[in-house]
Amino acid sequence: MKYIHCKVVASARRESFKVKSEDHFEISVREKAERNMANNRVISLVAEHFKVPVNKVRIINGHKHPSKLLVVD
Repeated sequence: MKYIHCKVVASARRESFKVKSEDHFEISVREKAERNMANNRVISLVAEHFKVPVNKVRIINGHKHPSKLLVVD
C-alpha cells in the first residue's frame, strides 16, 4: 500500500502528469470538476502510471479539493 499526494487542475486545456517526487504529483485533466469526472480521470492516470488496475487506486481525502490523497494497493 502506497500513499500518493496529488495536486489536480480540472478543466485544463492539456492533460499532463508531472512527477514532483516519488509520492507527489501534479496532474492536469481536461474533464470538468463535476459529477466526479475529473476524479475518475485522475484515478485512471495514477493507475496507468503505477501499472495497476483502476480498482486498486482510491481517493482517501480531498474528493472536492484540488489537493488529494490517494492510496495505491
